[in-house]
Amino acid sequence: MNKKLFALLIALMSLALLGIIFIQGYWIRNSYQQKKDQFSFNARQILLHVAEKVRNREVEDYYNVYNSLLDSIEAPENVSITELIYTIRNNDNNETIIYTDRISEEDFKLSSSFLDSELDSVQFKKIINSKKTQRFSDGVDGGAGTKSTVESFKRLPEYEKKQFESAVKNISAKLPIHKRVTKEEIESLLKKGVSERGLDANFEFAVYSKSLATRVRSQDFELDPETTYLVPLFGEEEDGNNYNLYVNFFDKQKQVLSSILGMAVLSLAFTSVIIIAYASALSQIFKQRQISQIKSDFINNMTHEFKTPIATINLALDAMKNPKITDNKEYLERYLKMIRDENRRMHAQVENVLRISKLEKNELDLPKERIKLHDIVEDAISHVSLIMEDRQGYIKTHFGALKSSILANPSHFENVVVNILDNAIKYSEEPPKIDIYTENVKNSIILKIRDQGLGMSKSTQKKIFEKFYREHTGDIHNVKGHGLGLAYVQRILKDHDADIYVESEKNKGSTFIIKVHLIS
Repeated sequence: MNKKLFALLIALMSLALLGIIFIQGYWIRNSYQQKKDQFSFNARQILLHVAEKVRNREVEDYYNVYNSLLDSIEAPENVSITELIYTIRNNDNNETIIYTDRISEEDFKLSSSFLDSELDSVQFKKIINSKKTQRFSDGVDGGAGTKSTVESFKRLPEYEKKQFESAVKNISAKLPIHKRVTKEEIESLLKKGVSERGLDANFEFAVYSKSLATRVRSQDFELDPETTYLVPLFGEEEDGNNYNLYVNFFDKQKQVLSSILGMAVLSLAFTSVIIIAYASALSQIFKQRQISQIKSDFINNMTHEFKTPIATINLALDAMKNPKITDNKEYLERYLKMIRDENRRMHAQVENVLRISKLEKNELDLPKERIKLHDIVEDAISHVSLIMEDRQGYIKTHFGALKSSILANPSHFENVVVNILDNAIKYSEEPPKIDIYTENVKNSIILKIRDQGLGMSKSTQKKIFEKFYREHTGDIHNVKGHGLGLAYVQRILKDHDADIYVESEKNKGSTFIIKVHLIS
């Protein structure tokens, strides 16, 4: 895929994911705010309802007291009547209907001496509604007609209370708040209101007068602007008391959060799944691109390594066709050796690839036997001795281990040591200097192969055992290869239940450490 197209695709996917996260965050925030506003609305409605109930109960109490006194008064001080009369004529049956609706207001002056009040008397209105229906029908041929009357009387206590409310204010305003309303009454009304509104919230309350707390309050009330709501309890009063009811829903935040918690958790969970899936997909895409690039490098390196020996073999074969070379035994042996060496080199490369392929498919059979690790190391050194002579370097052994018997496959374990030695030689710009150490640690033998070559960075040390991985210097590999040797080493050692580590510093060489279990 084109790099620009790939970058654009990643950018679009990232933008879409950010959009989803933003929308989810906006939705959660908006839901939280709506639930918070709804809670506040319900809380204010509860307080308004409580205040209304308290006011109505106070008026009701006074009304009942004064209403009971009416029977002791013979006649009202004043009576006013409002009357509405209207007539309907039905010509079909020669009937006339007269409706009379009368409101009678009787004013009484009642003593307030039995109340703790400075007023001498209180005006009280008794309101009665009377309705009368009269039907007149004309007689046939001028005969006598008929007449019927239906009359009803009804007292209007609700209107009486409304008229009496102003008088009640004048009386009750002189009383202390704890005589007008009790803590138990407010608490009961609040509990009922909270239950009816479905808030399921805990609360504390207090009644304040002119910003000063009164005796009517719950034990643990605290004034918190964030969670406290207020409502006037008795409205405006002439003496300026202006009592306010404060209610603190102290677990408001918890209630609001719990109302959206389920959906918010599900939303966040699904968003997290999308993020994880996206990150995983992105990681896989980059990994696949990296593998693709590494494989491309591998093919290029492998092609280069095959082209060189093939070209050398072709040149040697062409040279051997020359009669002068055919007759010269020394030259003939030289070219034959060259062909054999190059053929062996290509064979080794193919075998390395095949080994990795078999290891991946778990088809590699590794029969193990008792061997001496020191002997394996000596055999591995002999395989690279000619190269070391050509590079004018050295390999020194420092066998400090008294026990070196292990259970291993001789061929593959030897290949492990050869691969590490070959890397030490290839990554030494100067004549290779290699030291091999062994020591016994408890029931294991430690093999250390130390070189004084190029070394490697910390990031490279984490990846050198990955298949196809090779350290880059810009766009050029300073040392030709295909990154399979150390992957093969790690796989073989894993099959032997052995561990391998590397210690290295750039430009100061590397030390490969192998830990293998001993056998008795």
